[in-house]
Amino acid sequence: MTPDTIVHLGSEALKMVLLISAPMLIVGLVVGVIISLFQAVTQIQEMTLTFVPKIIVVFVSMIIAGPWMVATMMDFTRHFFELIPTLLQ
Repeated sequence: MTPDTIVHLGSEALKMVLLISAPMLIVGLVVGVIISLFQAVTQIQEMTLTFVPKIIVVFVSMIIAGPWMVATMMDFTRHFFELIPTLLQ
């Protein structure tokens, strides 16, 4: 196993982490911006107004994207297991 192979496997793992976490991060970002705009317009500065909706929306997006996330992780893991014999040479 060469250092190039290790770097390639590590970069693939990082790409997978970013791909799997993207739905929750994007939804949380959009909801956070909308709530911030709402707070700026109405001048309401309640701290729970920012956290509770984001937590709920991120949880719902996790439920919706869950099957896709699991399938993507399983494909990635299966690909890594298939690479093991070629890495040992």
